[in-house]
Order: sequence, then C-alpha cells, then structure tokens
Amino acid sequence: MSWPRDDAKLDRVRALMAEEELDALVVRAPDNVLYLTNFWPMKGYDAVVFPAQGEPVLICLEASADDADRAAWTTAVRLFAGYDSSDPRPPTARTLDLARAAAADFERVGLELSLGTQASDRMVGEPTTYTRSWFDAFPGAVDATSLLATARATKTEQEIERIGIANAIAAAAMEHVARELRPGMKESDAAALWEGFVHAEGTGWEGNVDLALGYSLVWSGPGIRTFTATGSRPVQEHEPTLFEIWVCADGYWCDHTKNLCPGDLSDEYRLLEEQVMSVYTAITEWCRPGASLAELDVRVRSGLADAGYPGQPSHPICHGVGARAHEPPYAHQAGGGTVEEGMVLAIEPGVYWEGGGGLRVEDNFLITSDGVQKLSSFPDGIVRT
Repeated sequence: MSWPRDDAKLDRVRALMAEEELDALVVRAPDNVLYLTNFWPMKGYDAVVFPAQGEPVLICLEASADDADRAAWTTAVRLFAGYDSSDPRPPTARTLDLARAAAADFERVGLELSLGTQASDRMVGEPTTYTRSWFDAFPGAVDATSLLATARATKTEQEIERIGIANAIAAAAMEHVARELRPGMKESDAAALWEGFVHAEGTGWEGNVDLALGYSLVWSGPGIRTFTATGSRPVQEHEPTLFEIWVCADGYWCDHTKNLCPGDLSDEYRLLEEQVMSVYTAITEWCRPGASLAELDVRVRSGLADAGYPGQPSHPICHGVGARAHEPPYAHQAGGGTVEEGMVLAIEPGVYWEGGGGLRVEDNFLITSDGVQKLSSFPDGIVRT
C-alpha cells in the first residue's frame, strides 16, 4: 500500500540530526530504509541517503523500480542492476557507488556503525549484511544507530495505525486456529494453520496490505520451553498450546504470545494462569508515561518470585515494537530510560517449569497520556476452545 508521507516522523529524525549536527544519514538496514522512505526492500541491497535538508535519495534495485515508484516518499530514486554483464562485483558494490555519489557533498554523515542486527527483507527472511567496504567508504562517519533508535522509540499516528493492522491480522489468525485446534494434532499443524491464515488473509487485508507474513513458535503442554523450535509433539487436551507469534504487514510488526486449550484446563495450569495474569495485569496498570523501565523489569520479576518462581523468566519482559518485532526501548533492571507516551511496548512475563511446561502471556500496548491501550483484540491468558 502507498501510505502518505509521514512528515511527523521525518521531522523528528531531522530534529535529532540537527542536535548532532549531521548533514545526512546513509542507511542500509531494511527496517531503516522503510522507516525513512516507506520503501520495504525486496533483497536488502537498497539504501537511502537522508539529508538534513532536501529530498532523500533512495538507491534501489532495478527490479523493484515499480514498487519504489508506488510506495516511496521520494522521487529521487537511483537504480542499480542486480546483474551487470560488465561488472562482476555483487549488487551491494553498486549500491555503495551510488550512495557515495549521493553523499559526496555532505561533510558530517551518520552511519549505522553499531547496528547489531536488522529486520529481514521481504523476500526470503535472509538479511543482507554489510561488508567492510561499506564502512571504509565513509571514514569520517559518526554512529547514527542511537539517533535512529531514539526516533523510532515513539510512534506517529500513521505508525500506530500500521502496527494496529499487524495486530488485527494476528488476532484474526488466532480466532481461526481456535476454531480448528484439536487434541492430537501436531504442533507444526497448529503453526501451519496460523501462518497460512496470516499470509493468505493478511495479504490484501482490508485493501491496506501488499504483503503479510507470519512467523511462529508453537509448543504444547510439556513442549512449552523458551528458545526451542516448533516440533511434532501432539497438542494436549487439558494443557495450553502456546503460540509465540509475529506478523509483519508491509514492514510493520506485532509480537504476541497467546494460549489455547481445547479441553478442560488442569488444576496446576489454572493456578499458574492466575499467578501469571495477576503479575501481567498489575504491570500493565502501572505502566504510564514517566514510569521507570528498570522498575518495570524489577516489578515483573519480583511478582513472579513472590508467586514461587524466582529467576523467571529467562528472557526480556518488555521491548519496543514497530518497524522491527524487537526494537528499543528495552526494560532491564540494570538499565535506564522511562516509558513515554507514543511508545508501543510488548510486555511478556512468563514462567517455565523444570522439565517442560509453563506459560507466557504477551500483547502490544500503546502508551497513552493516562495509561496503556491493548492493541490486540484476542484475549490474554489461556483461551478455552
């Protein structure tokens, strides 16, 4: 979909550039290219030179010219060939040539010098990373990674709408799976039901989405463990099947953990659900502008410890969501920062039992002036089907 130019977003970036006295940003991470131009790269070979004043220059693979013409917020598009019969170098070398030329007149340039990871492109989920030549080409560049993270931490109205679309697709897919889930089907069958709905129904969603992709980890009963793959274990009748799920809709994401149980829930899971949901409800009610991100982390972990689960969970419990599924800010008891109006946060307390089993709940919350707004219509806790 071609979204109107988000001037509020671009003005915020330029204001931060002015504070750091940057003449231009030169970025190549697919999520930052999307953020600055609304063009979501197909192969991750593309780049943008974003000046403090004037029109950004999008450097784009020739095969994506029509997509750029339709979606990009700039008319300054420089095309390069994916294959050049006279040039044996990889395509990114031609990207670099064009980026250097477009940035030649700028003195103080910001580069993604400390970018640890990046969102994937929209083709195969195989991020195209940087070679040394990219960094060597701008020897006087300063690190703009923090600037971009700061700009992206609070969302504009358009971004909130786009994240909301991803949330709506994820919820509809969960409703679909809730109708179809049966004891004994494989975890991978349940995952395929969810992912298939996202891709089939999310693409073209209400005329607003060119491409929707779903990613999932699905575990049932004793298979519930963090950082493990979906398997062929059977869906349990009296224990939850946990769906750790992400939807990417034209480059904007949601990140949820939802739980389904096709039968009567066991007593031990009824108690665990009550304990985890008590902590989850308390922290979402507490989470307001100005709240400490460090204290948010402490409160969740202390609440789970008081319920008899010290040291849980073994993963972060709060992070930002936007043009990536996981982006700043992050809540950590040894860190800093505050919750701010306009942030979209994924909050995800969890408990994992020794030997397998447990429960995680997670949704995305928009921080408003007086609290949080849950973005997914699908219920939290364990939904009985």
